[in-house]
Amino acid sequence: MKLATYKDGSRDGQLVVVSRDLSTAHYATGIATRLQQVLDDWNFLSPQLEDLFVTLNHGKARHAFAFDPKQCAAPLPRAYQWADGSAFINHVELVRKARNAEVPESFYTDPLMYQGGSDDFIGACDDIVVPSEKMGIDFEAEIAVVTGDVAMGTTPEQALEGVRLLMLANDVSLRHLIPAELAKGFGFFQSKPATAFSPVAVTPDELGGAWKGGRVHLPLQSTWNGKKVGLCDAGEEMTFHFGQLIAHICKTRNVRAGSIVGSGTVSNKDWSRGYSCIAEKRAIETIETGEPKTEFMQFGDTIRIEMKGPDGNSLFGAIDQQVRQSGTAPEEA
Repeated sequence: MKLATYKDGSRDGQLVVVSRDLSTAHYATGIATRLQQVLDDWNFLSPQLEDLFVTLNHGKARHAFAFDPKQCAAPLPRAYQWADGSAFINHVELVRKARNAEVPESFYTDPLMYQGGSDDFIGACDDIVVPSEKMGIDFEAEIAVVTGDVAMGTTPEQALEGVRLLMLANDVSLRHLIPAELAKGFGFFQSKPATAFSPVAVTPDELGGAWKGGRVHLPLQSTWNGKKVGLCDAGEEMTFHFGQLIAHICKTRNVRAGSIVGSGTVSNKDWSRGYSCIAEKRAIETIETGEPKTEFMQFGDTIRIEMKGPDGNSLFGAIDQQVRQSGTAPEEA
């Protein structure tokens, strides 16, 4: 099934069920008002939502309405946890090669991960609001999963059973703030503004055979200012699958329902597939010519991130954002 959260002026919005083709939706009010409720009581509530999803797809839902991604908050507008990995080691290799740094051997066996801000996610069509272009504004196209409860010490294979939903993510980075933060030895903070997620979150069965081995075996498309810059395969080159990422968190603690785990920037060794973040493009330019040429995002720039199934239809809806300076009013639609 496919689920979304409509903005209603509250912190957590209203849960809606969305049709498979993303054309219609129906409030889930009679079942649950918020997605976190469903995650907390998945075995009881998800079958009821599934029944509504089936009815909606058959065109028999009495109070269905046209689905509008612009009305969506993030599927989980705030979450108990947002842990983002760097599961595509090719991305790490490129960035480090560009600055003549070796990749430590441990990076191939132990996932990189940071704890992001989870109290203020934004919707797929909300602006990316940044104080200054000088901060080095970059998009990052990723896959993310939402978990149920996963116990401490769970194996990677068992952890996959805890995946409830999948989404796309734009984990925006302010690249020029990162070096100083990492130099402190304590990780990202100000360099990571609010993350945006796709309009809808989908259950793994909606991906069919593309969901295999804890990976999504489909291309992820990034379109910057109307130009397609990336069509990167999200499956085969994902070094650590989602079960491994979740198990990594569970090494010393429990993971609770409503936690979000990200893949990190989707990246391929075949450079002809393009890129899922500007930093990677700049790294490739540096490797090839000795210096980067592509500038980071400017105010007014747009980024669209989308994944389509084999039938060509959008699976999650598109993340479609514009960069705006803080303190300026958003443009009218």
